[in-house]
Order: sequence, then structure tokens, then C-alpha cells
Amino acid sequence: MYDIIIVGGGAAGMTAALYALRNGKSALVLEKQGFGGQITHSPKVENYPGTLQMSGNEFAESMLDQILNQGAEIELENVVSVEDTGDVKIVRTEEGSAFEGRAVVLATGVRHRMLGLEGEEALVGEGISFCAVCDGDFYSGQTVCVAGGGNSALQEAILLADKCRQVIILQDLPALTGERKLQDALLSRDNVRVICDTQIDTLATENGALRGVRIHSRATGEAQTVACDGLFVAIGLIPENGPFAGLADLNQWGYFDSDERCLTRTPGVFVAGDCRSKGVRQLTTAVADGATAALAACRYLNGQ
Repeated sequence: MYDIIIVGGGAAGMTAALYALRNGKSALVLEKQGFGGQITHSPKVENYPGTLQMSGNEFAESMLDQILNQGAEIELENVVSVEDTGDVKIVRTEEGSAFEGRAVVLATGVRHRMLGLEGEEALVGEGISFCAVCDGDFYSGQTVCVAGGGNSALQEAILLADKCRQVIILQDLPALTGERKLQDALLSRDNVRVICDTQIDTLATENGALRGVRIHSRATGEAQTVACDGLFVAIGLIPENGPFAGLADLNQWGYFDSDERCLTRTPGVFVAGDCRSKGVRQLTTAVADGATAALAACRYLNGQ
């Protein structure tokens, strides 16, 4: 029996484990793939307070070492359900395990929606990025493409336009779908080009590095290669919270419908990180959620 079981080993989940352990609670972290979550895709992190520069992998490895040193237990298993029996929560995994805990923190994260192109995953962090705040500086003075035309894509493009020589928006619909104010702010810039109603077919590489994208017009079928140094994919995030909908409300996009207190409708179940409904998804907000959820769980266990 554990005091707190954390589902997810990203920044939020490992921070939750750290705060639980520092408060004298036992903690088990269940992670289905690899510890660190989305931040491991960033080759260089320069916006984490108190740290001049680090890679996402360095951050993840350091956090993992820290929680293990504090006494955390970890298992690489895929959680498929959490059963609430009152004072005890039973966490079941795809591998057939059943772990019992007095409280649970769901830090399931999100995954970026991908384009589904050959070689795409190998280029993540090596030419393909998802976060202009995190990675935009790497492309200062260069040409980048942004896949997408909604609010997220336009916000990414505006940030990139301040740094890059040229920003090319590639939208698969006939028009941009983001808010008019964002469109006006973006299109007022001389270094922005928009290509709508287009499909990205192929990633052009040279010596393992991205050099451009091959596209075709949905209207005319005309194909062309757009040269670029980087591609920012902003076509949506996918939360994977469905298995836990019986414990915590989900909003219309599938995120846990919880505020900054990280509470759910189920006593003893808390949420943290990118899986939660929020306006900003950054490394700093993930670790903040992890601390908040863990401390809330500790208060619950202490009967406060």
C-alpha cells in the first residue's frame, strides 16, 4: 500500500513525487514509456528559472535521480484504470499489475498530434519542434515553416516572426481558422507567408537534417518543395484522459476540468500538468501543478 500513486512520469508527475516524499509520504510513479514527458523533445531549455541552459533529457534524468534519491519507487507500466473503493484506490495496468494507494495523482500529460509522415518522429528535436517559446531561438535568422492555421499555430508563428528571417504558414484548410486579431497581427509582418489549402507530403532531409517540406495544393494538385531550416507542428494536442473519466470531469477537448487547485470530484484523486485544463502549458506550469497536487494529496491524507 502506497500513500500516493502518481500516474505519469513527466515533469508534473515527478514533481508530485518529490513533494510527496519530502512530506513523509511513500510514492510510486507509473510511467508507460520514458520519464520526462514532452520536455525530452527539447534539445536546449533556456527558460527554466535558475538554470542557464540544459537539455530536456538532462532535466528529466536529474529529476528522476532526485526522486529516486528521496525514496520514490518507479515502474514502467501503462495504467489503464483507477478504481475508487473509498479510502483505497486500485491502479491497474495493461501489464496486469494492480497497485493500491490511499491517494492518486493523475499526471497523464498530452501528446502532440503528428503529421504522420515518414521519418517524422526521428526528426523531433532535430528540425521538427512543437514549441516556439522553447525552441524558437535555435532558428534565429533562419526560415521556418509552421504546420497549422488555428490559434496555437498563429501564436507560434507570431513568436517565430520576431526571431526568424521568414515564417511560412502551411494550412491544410482553404483559410486560416485562428482568431481575426491573431491573423491581423501575423499578416502585418513582412516576413510571414501563408499557403492555404495545402498538404504536406514529404519531409526533405540532407545528412539527417531537415531541409524542407514537399507540399501539394489541394485545389490544383500542383506540387512544390518549400525550403526551410525547421518545421513547427501546431495541429493540436491529444490528452489521453478517457480511462479516468469516471473519476474526474473532462472538458469538451478531453482535458481534466480542474482549476489551479488540481482537485477532482473524487476525494483522494488529483490532477496535474498538461492533462489539466489550462491556458499555458510550459515546463514551469507543469512542475507548479505537480507541487500543488502533491500538497493537496498530503492534506487529504492528513485529514485536513
